Amino acid sequence: MIQDNPALIKAIRDKFAHVHSCPFQGPRIYFENGGGALTLKSVAETSAKYAAIPDNQGRDNPAAEALVGTINEAKTNLSVLMNPVSGQFIFGETGTELLFRMIRAACLNAPKGSKIIGSSIEHPSSRSAALHWAGVVGMEYVNVPHNDATGLVSADDYTRHVTADVAVATILHASPVTGIGMDVAEIAQAIRAVAPDCLIIVDGIQHAAHGQMDLSAYDVDGYAVSPYKVFSRHGYGLAWISDKLTELPHEALIGGPRNNWELGTRDTGSYAATSDVIAYLDWLGGEVSTETDARKRIEAAGKAIRSYETHLTNALIGGTGNLPGLRELAGVTILAGADNPAREGTVSFALEGIPSEEIVKALKDAGIRTHIRKADHYSGNILKPLELPDCVRVSMCHYNTIEEVAQFLAVMKEFT
Repeated sequence: MIQDNPALIKAIRDKFAHVHSCPFQGPRIYFENGGGALTLKSVAETSAKYAAIPDNQGRDNPAAEALVGTINEAKTNLSVLMNPVSGQFIFGETGTELLFRMIRAACLNAPKGSKIIGSSIEHPSSRSAALHWAGVVGMEYVNVPHNDATGLVSADDYTRHVTADVAVATILHASPVTGIGMDVAEIAQAIRAVAPDCLIIVDGIQHAAHGQMDLSAYDVDGYAVSPYKVFSRHGYGLAWISDKLTELPHEALIGGPRNNWELGTRDTGSYAATSDVIAYLDWLGGEVSTETDARKRIEAAGKAIRSYETHLTNALIGGTGNLPGLRELAGVTILAGADNPAREGTVSFALEGIPSEEIVKALKDAGIRTHIRKADHYSGNILKPLELPDCVRVSMCHYNTIEEVAQFLAVMKEFT
C-alpha cells in the first residue's frame, strides 16, 4: 500500500505540478483538493501541445484524423476507468453544466404528473437543476432528508420516499462539504425496486478522485465528473449517459447525428488530458499490484487511494506522533462524526468560539492551504441543521503526506 512505501509516495508527488509550492504564495501544503486537485505534469504538457494545433476534427487531412483518434482513444480509456456496460461518454463545459443538461432532458421528457426525487445532502449542481426543471415542467420534487449526524443518505431513506410515479432521481456520490460518500448502487437499487423505469442521474464530482467508479454496478443513467478535481485541468466536464438517456429528445443540430449530445467543436486537448489521468491511475495500479489487466490495475489504484487517504484522515482526526488529533482538541466539532467509515479524504470541522475564517487565515499564514465553507447556497443544507455558521474544510488526496498532516496539527494545537 502507499502508506508503507515512501519511495512510491515520492514518485507519486513527482508526477504532480506545484505539489510543494504555489506559484503565487511560495512553499505551501495543499489541503484544498475539494476545490480542485493538483494537476498532473503530463496534463499540463499535453494541454499546451494541443492548444497550439489549429486544425478541427472531421476534415480530410492528417491532423484532423489524428485529433479524432485522440478523442476516440480517450473514450475507450474512459470505459476502462468507469466500466460501463453500454451508453456513451460526452464532454461539455463543466460537470455542473452536464448535470443540468442531463436533468433537463430527463425532466422535459418525463410523463405528465410524474415526480423527481433527490436528497437534502446534494450539492446545488444537481439539486438546483432538479428544482428548477421540476418547476418548469410541473413535476413534484420529493426531498429525502439526510442524517445530520453521519452526513449520509441511505437506500432506506430513499425507500421511505420513493413512489411508483417517480420518473427522475438524483444521487450525490460524495459530499464536497464533509467528504462523506453514499452507496450509489444500493440507493439506485432501492429506487428501481419501486420505480424501475426511473432515470437516475449521479453527481460524481467529489467522489471521482478518491476511489473507484464502476458504472456496471450502479445501474444508473447519468454520471458527471469535473476533471479539474481528478488531476486534470479546468475548462471542461465529462459525463457518461446510458442508452436510454442518450435516445431522449435533447438539444442538437438539426440534421446532425441523432444521438450526438456534444454541441460544437470540442477541445481535443481535454480528451488527451483525460487519457493522461487514466494512464497515471493505470501506472499507480501497477505500482501497488501485480495485475496485468488494465481495469484490474485501475481497481487496485482505487483501493490503494482509498486506503491511504483513510490513513491520512485517521491521523488528522486521531493524531500522529506526539501531536493530538482534531478529536482531542477542546471545542472541536467534526462534521459527520470522528468515526465515519464513509469518509473520502476530507475532514471538516468547527472550533467553538473561533470563526473558521480566522483558522483558515492562520493556516494560510503557516503555509497550509485549506478552505472555509459557509452556511450559504453551497453548504447551508449541511451547516444550518448543525447550527454552524461555517466550518474549515481540510481536503486531501493521495499525494499528501503524514508529515503535512503533522504540520497542520502543530498549527491547530496553538488554538487550544
